[in-house]
Amino acid sequence: MSHVVEPLNAPSSYRDSRARNSLQEQQLALSSSATLYVGNLSFYTTEEQMYELFARVTNVAGGGGIKRIIMGLDRNTKTPCGFAFVEFYTHEEAVDCMRFVSGTKLDERVIRCDLDPGYRDGRQYGRGRSGGQVRDEYRQEYDAGRGGWGHNRLREEEERKRREAMVKERERRERREAVYRGDEKDMETHLAPAGADAEYHETQRDERAGSDNATTESQPAKRAAAQDEDHDTNKMQRTDDA
Repeated sequence: MSHVVEPLNAPSSYRDSRARNSLQEQQLALSSSATLYVGNLSFYTTEEQMYELFARVTNVAGGGGIKRIIMGLDRNTKTPCGFAFVEFYTHEEAVDCMRFVSGTKLDERVIRCDLDPGYRDGRQYGRGRSGGQVRDEYRQEYDAGRGGWGHNRLREEEERKRREAMVKERERRERREAVYRGDEKDMETHLAPAGADAEYHETQRDERAGSDNATTESQPAKRAAAQDEDHDTNKMQRTDDA
């Protein structure tokens, strides 16, 4: 049965592609490593929770215990992004952790533990394009414990919402312009017909011109009548004097 059931204290076949060591050197390092890589953590899991869980497999009386815990961080925001490194003092404690802790729940998530060749500075940051883990770049399902949608899916959702907002804004502007056009048509209905103002001014101008002409033509007649009246008055005065 040993060839059917995989041993729980054996490391996985995963190897760090960025490690400069050869495969043989990595295997040699794993055979004595006291460092664990812990994956599938919630973004909200704290170091205190990690200490409480992983301290259950330590042997402090025998000189062991947890040396330190390095929480994985988003490269851009410097916030937890779902993985960690746990360093013990002995290799046996790391192996016992793989046997008893890996596959259990922490923060309602099934965590995974694997032997790591050893932590180096800089490995605490995510390697994804968005700053987090690579697995969160392509994740299509919604995971509240790991920030919601995967980064690619999140960008797609944001782009879809942006297009919907643009369509709604365009429809709103079209409705507003339609209302304005309707008001203009109503105003045109209540205004005078086109050209009426010009016809009115032309008629008024003709009437004024006719009145002025009549006044100009009557002025000589009035002067002639006044002269005749003055002549008659002078004639009567001479008759009276005689």
